[in-house]
Amino acid sequence: MSTSEYFKEKICIVTGANSGIGYAMSAELLKRGATVYMAGRNKAKVTEAVESLAAYKDRIHPIIVDVTDQAQVQKAIEDTKTEAGRIDLLFNNAGIGQGSLFETATLADWKKIIDTNLWSVIYGVHAAVPIMLEQGSGHIVNTGSFNGIFPSSFQALYCTTKFGVTGLTECLRYEYADKGLFFSTVCPANVATPIFKKGLDGKVNDEVPIPSDAYPVDKAAEYILDKVAERRGIIVVPEEPFTQIYLGYWSGDKQLEQNLAQVARDRRAAYEKNDHI
Repeated sequence: MSTSEYFKEKICIVTGANSGIGYAMSAELLKRGATVYMAGRNKAKVTEAVESLAAYKDRIHPIIVDVTDQAQVQKAIEDTKTEAGRIDLLFNNAGIGQGSLFETATLADWKKIIDTNLWSVIYGVHAAVPIMLEQGSGHIVNTGSFNGIFPSSFQALYCTTKFGVTGLTECLRYEYADKGLFFSTVCPANVATPIFKKGLDGKVNDEVPIPSDAYPVDKAAEYILDKVAERRGIIVVPEEPFTQIYLGYWSGDKQLEQNLAQVARDRRAAYEKNDHI
């Protein structure tokens, strides 16, 4: 089976589908013949995203759901299964970013990001696994981050949630390997999405630029889906040089350790200079 055929006539749910990687994956899934349930919290944004893909209108279904609400996630997944008859792929993609000094982060900040980035994934997996076990097949794709396999100073909140996503997904990948279920973790490193502009409250700051060297989001979606079709476990995007960077970290590369320490010093100096602490 080719990577394109893997998605043909499949029933897919994508959370965080109205923008960024979620939108790009939804569009690419549709191109590859899938039926896509595009999920998001903001009805107007989800509607706009669906309408922008009107060429595939017979295979698009909007879902309005707050992924931090377990009951809403459960209902959305069960309703999709009832309507479509099955769920072939679930993309737990919704998430937010957060960069700050650990000592200035509040417990409310912690709760917000854990609810959005980690609990939402747990809710989705919890609802989908029984359905997929009953079917005898299914593939769950959780969006983590490069900072879910590689640390970043002043990103303690974000890294905590994304390392959690990676750990959960990798455990389940082996736990259900003999049950016909597959699990993948998408680990975007430097992909051109609005997450660079979003704060913990979800508000967009247009003064924050997307890095000029960021990997194009449409190309990222193509690459991700190719690797999902290969049933890859951890999917780093873009693959190079970031795969070598994280492998170097896990193998204890001394120069990389020194570089990480220096980055932390530089970032703290910048925060202190700007009176952020």
